[in-house]
Amino acid sequence: MSLNSQTPIRCDLLVIGAGSGGLSVAAGASQMGASVVLLEGHKMGGDCLNYGCVPSKALLASAKVAYGQSHAAAFGIADHAPLVDYAAAKAHVQNTIETIAPMDSPERFEGFGVRVIREFGAFISPTEVQAGDHIIRARRVVIATGSSPLVPPVPGLESVPYETNETLFDLRERPEHLLIIGGGPIGMEMAQAHIRLGCKVTVIEGAKALGRDDPEAAAIVLQALRSEGVEIAEDALAAEITGRGGAIEVKTKDGRSFAGSHLLMAVGRKSNVERLNLKAGGIAPSRTGIEVDASLRTSNKRVYAIGDVAGGLQFTHVAGYHAGVIIRSALFGLPSKAQELHIPRATYTDPELAQVGLTEAEARAQYGDRLELARFEFHHNDRALAELKTKGFIKVMVVKGRPVGATIVGHQAGELISLWSLALANRLKMSQIAAMVAPYPSIGEINKRVAGAYFSPRLFESQLVKRAVQFVQRWIP
Repeated sequence: MSLNSQTPIRCDLLVIGAGSGGLSVAAGASQMGASVVLLEGHKMGGDCLNYGCVPSKALLASAKVAYGQSHAAAFGIADHAPLVDYAAAKAHVQNTIETIAPMDSPERFEGFGVRVIREFGAFISPTEVQAGDHIIRARRVVIATGSSPLVPPVPGLESVPYETNETLFDLRERPEHLLIIGGGPIGMEMAQAHIRLGCKVTVIEGAKALGRDDPEAAAIVLQALRSEGVEIAEDALAAEITGRGGAIEVKTKDGRSFAGSHLLMAVGRKSNVERLNLKAGGIAPSRTGIEVDASLRTSNKRVYAIGDVAGGLQFTHVAGYHAGVIIRSALFGLPSKAQELHIPRATYTDPELAQVGLTEAEARAQYGDRLELARFEFHHNDRALAELKTKGFIKVMVVKGRPVGATIVGHQAGELISLWSLALANRLKMSQIAAMVAPYPSIGEINKRVAGAYFSPRLFESQLVKRAVQFVQRWIP
């Protein structure tokens, strides 16, 4: 029987890709009564579980323990040089993945009523997708195929062994000297993890390390990494790579040269669209993935694209957020648009760096003199003092009493930023943040204290307030 003569699988919703976004859509839609087919030709859980968020944070956790052993004297405990078993640290990474994996397994989603087909999907018409021997016709299709490491065509790279985030966590022999091309979040996180696990580390960045972030905040992170021994070379665009395993050399356009034993390429991500046959589906690509409107619809109005493949912010939590947008639109037919202002991002170095909404530079460009800044330093927080985590600050950009962005660098910045995402998503005022009560002593007090810093000049420097208080004290019994 030819493929074209097969009886197609029919469903309400077809989801292509079983990463964070695709799994959220499939589970939600199926449990709400839709018939759902889920396609995944590679690993369930996608990049986040297998190659990204989960393994990187597990490795950072091992590195944090190693660092703590050698930096304990300030707490009254003797420093000890850690005896690092790199293979065992990677086993911790693998155990973490395996512990979480059942939550993303085919069996779990089949339990929700989802039909899981372990094949890649490709459009054969605007209304049909082929996956292996199956042809699927769905009322709506969600493309959630994610992204992969971007490997630029640096001369010589094709003949030199290198790692990406998809192979690094399989490495069991500790690199003697890890060269990292790319000074973004992935590069800086892996730099700190490996320096703490006993490797030499050099980061080679073609522009500015952490260049997307607030420069003042990024400088604190970079200084911390340099103080731990990470060499960070900026304005160092790779021009040629030579060598073999154990002896690799990277030459830059300005004539510098860096030698190491291993190479990690961490220069960015590219959307996974190659297998999809978008043209057959009547779906327009974009420069960074798939072209979508504010509702995440593609040029084929039956088809949506979410997460990394939609070409916007490439974070797991964005894919999860997009899933909610899709559920509202595709299942209930209600208007639903994706917003970006309240989407936070975090780099999990030590100290952490987090941002939501506009940076100071962006806010100044947009609002000019209407912008006000509220700021609070970590070294004024009692819990931070107790834990010797005093490096950092929070900076909130405020317009007409409402926050439009927040930058946090310091201990638990990735946790603290959530409050400001809530504030931006719901258009809260600084007065509502100030009304919050935070437990003492906690790092979370920093969020309340920065709101207090915003109001302090209005209360303590205002002559009107002082006259009002004096009037009440004099005339009202």
